[in-house]
Amino acid sequence: MGEATIRDVARRAEVSVASVSRALNGLDNVRAETREKVIKAANELGYVPHAGARSLSLARAHAIGVVLPDLHGEFFSECVRGMDREASRRGYLLLLSNMHDDSDQAAVALRTMRGRVDGLLVMAPHIAPETLEQAIPPALPSILLNSHADLPGRPALRFDNRAGAEAMVEHLVANGYRHIVHIAGPEGNLDAAQRAEGYLAVCARHALPPRILPGNFNEEAGEAAARAILASTTRTDAVFAANDMMAIGCLHALRDAGTRVPEDIAVAGFDDVPLARYLSLSTVRVNIAEMGARAVARLIDLLEGKDMHRASETLTPELVMRATTAPRTAPGNGAAHA
Repeated sequence: MGEATIRDVARRAEVSVASVSRALNGLDNVRAETREKVIKAANELGYVPHAGARSLSLARAHAIGVVLPDLHGEFFSECVRGMDREASRRGYLLLLSNMHDDSDQAAVALRTMRGRVDGLLVMAPHIAPETLEQAIPPALPSILLNSHADLPGRPALRFDNRAGAEAMVEHLVANGYRHIVHIAGPEGNLDAAQRAEGYLAVCARHALPPRILPGNFNEEAGEAAARAILASTTRTDAVFAANDMMAIGCLHALRDAGTRVPEDIAVAGFDDVPLARYLSLSTVRVNIAEMGARAVARLIDLLEGKDMHRASETLTPELVMRATTAPRTAPGNGAAHA
């Protein structure tokens, strides 16, 4: 079956083609009941307007909407840096919005983009697919970043988080570490869940005792985890944090308490933010800026009719080994903290 057309949407909603066009373009001269029927039909059919057809009724803004879970931190600044670089090269502007890790706020942010941008880049690893599908304006071509699942007609770019986490924990095991604590990301976050799955898989593979501490992707969570580790009587010789910022917070708190890294406790993160290399932090590189640039390139190609296959992509992270996970010199003399 071919891709849905505007006529298919009109038939499904039992309205005219003109009504579909007005409803999907956010015009005011459409009854609420009609708009609801059209949006429901468009979602059910996975309808995404061809950029050429859109340009007949709408002036191209040459603007791309970017909706992210947060705008704070090195991960998001690197992602936006890559997006901006590619957008500028292709003659487009970026319009940024923050959903604050909240599905209701995400819906507001996405609706606000309608009529202001030519297409959307949406990173929502904490939002369920059905909620996200309802929130994205059907008339806007979109690329999803690190989403829970593919949505009809909307290509996705995602990292193989589980493979990256497995590679890091296998690296720790190979370097002699056996009591590895994982600092998890926020509950309900897809990236965090997949990284925890990778950690648990390697623990099971090597019959290692798993221990997961709660976190939320910021430095303070890493510091809190370090304090919990140092206060515990459970043995720990390595920490794998679900992102670099928590790893950096943990690293700071351990060293502040006089714990040697990696001699007493090794520390590793995930993302490879720019700060990581200055701290010699072992991590998993996801080429954040390149992902942002790739997402913009895919979306603009889609808008300009150059990317009609709309296939999703899974990007493979790269293990980066630095000083904080150096091989154990005396495996029998590890830290007896947590």
